[in-house]
Amino acid sequence: MTGSQRPELSRRALIGTGLAVGATALTVAGSGTAWATQRPSTARPTARGRAYAFLAAAMDAYPEHGGVRLAQSYTDQAGLFSTAFTYDNALAVLAHLASRTADGHARAVTLGDALLYAQAHDPVYDDGRLRQAYNVGPYTFYDGSPQPDGFVRADGTVNVGTQFGFTGTAVGDMAWAGIALSTLAGRTGKRRFLTGAVRIGEWIERVGRTDEPLGGYKFGVDGAGEKLPFTSTEHNTDLVGLFGRLARLTGDRIWLERRARAAAFVRKMWEPSQGFFYTGTNDGVTINKSPIPEDTQTWTHLALSSPAHSRSLDWATAELAVLDTADRPNSTVPTGQAYEGVTFSSASLLADEDSPIAPGQPKPDRNGVWFEGTAHLALALRHRHAPGDEARARRLIASIERAQDLLGPGQTVGGRALPARSGVVSASSPLDTGFGFGYYPYRHTGATAWYLLAAARANPLEA
Repeated sequence: MTGSQRPELSRRALIGTGLAVGATALTVAGSGTAWATQRPSTARPTARGRAYAFLAAAMDAYPEHGGVRLAQSYTDQAGLFSTAFTYDNALAVLAHLASRTADGHARAVTLGDALLYAQAHDPVYDDGRLRQAYNVGPYTFYDGSPQPDGFVRADGTVNVGTQFGFTGTAVGDMAWAGIALSTLAGRTGKRRFLTGAVRIGEWIERVGRTDEPLGGYKFGVDGAGEKLPFTSTEHNTDLVGLFGRLARLTGDRIWLERRARAAAFVRKMWEPSQGFFYTGTNDGVTINKSPIPEDTQTWTHLALSSPAHSRSLDWATAELAVLDTADRPNSTVPTGQAYEGVTFSSASLLADEDSPIAPGQPKPDRNGVWFEGTAHLALALRHRHAPGDEARARRLIASIERAQDLLGPGQTVGGRALPARSGVVSASSPLDTGFGFGYYPYRHTGATAWYLLAAARANPLEA
């Protein structure tokens, strides 16, 4: 990314401008204002330790802008500046909790309190929603306009990511934030986290519930607050996890009814002849048959734990498998390196390698590895634990750890150098998702968090 080029928007950014895909007081109690410090150690950091060091660096990149903070999602080189996606930060909460350490617990609480702060201090709405993303540090945008604030503005409101149009609210992003907050509620016993998660669930029920023939919960709202027509398998899978947790923590059976509604939609997306889940619907009537994404195969298993549908993992393992090597067209993998895993969708395997993914972007590598998806496939295989699953999961995790060691050197967050070999890139080479955007070899909070969850065998969608 050089000069005035603007990056391709991520999958979770599109609804801020009305576009969408059919896939898919300044002090907060308990948040603290001091940055956690690490004791000096002469031991060589483990792969997991280096991943946690990246999450800490992404969270601590702007110390001059206060203790109420979220983590920057991508390294500076991605061109998204200090953007902090709600989804990525929800995953960071879950990954920190999976560490079972005092520092991880403290960081999870701080991020959870920041999500609650955003919920309570939106500049426009007071209805329980969170936006797709926020700015967490200063930068100068591509048009030369300054963005001088941190996560919390001088007037106490949160700094919504208007520069890129990250102003909408997706049901899936809300669900993940609710999962993170409800997990914090269960771990800490603090009522504020459960209250925030319930507010999220009630917003989804009000805004997302649909009585269209296929049912379920719709995509969310765009930056103007207009409801979007899509219904996503991925989002409804997320809701199975969220609503199940809310049912257990509140004791209110209404959440079981809502969970069943989301699960019913997901099961309607099942293709029994080939053993996979479709992506969703654009109109509530007709199922989208293509592209077929990876996350609807892995997250469905983690949320439903259904033996009748566990073949989806075999489909993803076989049909979306890729091996990225330096001799591949458009691969950016250095000579002598190779990475195995899965790609984003069936369309990724058919990407036009002669054309850029988007204006100003590189050409795609059909064999680019999507490391976030590779991590949740590894976790799902470990969860299923059929013969051969653990060995396959170990190979995938080894590929991710090798990528953390070798890909994305010299990248920064907030202009600060990262700890050596820390953070997992989102893709081994430029990757076309088939949904109008790409992933690139930039170290990423979301991919790193999913790796840590897979390594810890921590299922975030299990109620």
